[in-house]
Amino acid sequence: MNNVENEWYARDTSKKIRAVWKAKSSAGKRLCTNPPYGYRKDPEDKELWLVDEEAARVVREIFSLCIAGFGPMQIAKRLQKEQVLNPTAYREAHGLIVGNPTPADPYHWDNKAVAAILERMEYLGHTVNFKVTKKSYKSKKRIKNPPEKWQILRDTHPAIIEQAQWDRVQELRKNKRRPTKTGKHNMFSGLVECADCGAKLYYCTSNYFEERQDHFVCSNYKSNTGSCTAHFIRAVVLEKLVLEHLQRTVQYVREYESEFVRSMGDKSVTERKKELAAKRRTLMQSQRRMEELDRLFGRLYEDNVSGKISDERFTKLSGGYEAEQKELQEKVAILQTELTGQEEQAMNLDRFLAIVKKYTEIEELTPTVLNEFVEKIIVHAPDKSTGKRVQQVEISYNCVGVIELPDTNATNSKTA
Repeated sequence: MNNVENEWYARDTSKKIRAVWKAKSSAGKRLCTNPPYGYRKDPEDKELWLVDEEAARVVREIFSLCIAGFGPMQIAKRLQKEQVLNPTAYREAHGLIVGNPTPADPYHWDNKAVAAILERMEYLGHTVNFKVTKKSYKSKKRIKNPPEKWQILRDTHPAIIEQAQWDRVQELRKNKRRPTKTGKHNMFSGLVECADCGAKLYYCTSNYFEERQDHFVCSNYKSNTGSCTAHFIRAVVLEKLVLEHLQRTVQYVREYESEFVRSMGDKSVTERKKELAAKRRTLMQSQRRMEELDRLFGRLYEDNVSGKISDERFTKLSGGYEAEQKELQEKVAILQTELTGQEEQAMNLDRFLAIVKKYTEIEELTPTVLNEFVEKIIVHAPDKSTGKRVQQVEISYNCVGVIELPDTNATNSKTA
């Protein structure tokens, strides 16, 4: 009986602790004790996080290196070569609480630590609660919660990484780029897709290839026995095409920004703000009216119970209120969808314009430039019906997709 009572006590205590955590998170407070690498606690208020500039510079460098085409292992080796203290050694050197054992080599960076930094939403200025859980109070093993079970508290502390940069890093992390057997790398690896089957194009190279012989080919093509055709394109040709199109795009957007905004199906900044403000006002009015209808229906029900109005009158009035409320619910749902879509479109367009303004002139296509601008490149099968090899290549840009420039078919490029 004592064992049973002790188990009940432990179970009830666990339930109470979980309830306290949920209440604390619902109140907008973070559940972790120590801030992540790149932040420190405010000496005057332990609940506040401040940016630790020394560590934050390393975090920004890690994100920049990822956009430049480096993987977690390559980034870890580079930080170790530069003699940068790893997170545990850095905390210990600054007198902070250290949860992990002291490393033998304070400059050794683990690729898993780099990957964890690249995935942390805290660097956007948000607090993320309930990222881990336990099966029961009997187990000490922590299990990762799926993202849909996380509770995200937005804008709780200063951001270190911009949203656009963080989003681009997450996209790049989905397409892991493994080196070839020759040790060669290509900046287009993971970005080139087949137009017919949607598969990635493999980077093909050899120690016996000259640079002009390196090429990409559909991963589903296997010497005419696979499920797709070759979709062959040489790497040097692809680089030339992308660079030329990118140069024309940046020049056009910088010189004709207002025309570009309109061509993307968006309004001018002033018109966009007015339209969004009008829709927000309509949404608020509809929501207030729905709340008012709930109150009216409650009073109507009380009057019917007390005999102030007849059942017939109650049925007629309540039917009218319910019909109006249903119509308002549909209207509110449509308005919220439209607002979300327009705000996201406006935000994406602003992000793309901000990237364009960073570059006055692009003379060379580097991995950083490529990853900042290009989301994916779609390669079509070559057309030889005219006796010449003509191939269509679509360049989809981050935030805005395919861009068609005036007097130029921006989605079609010819390769010989």
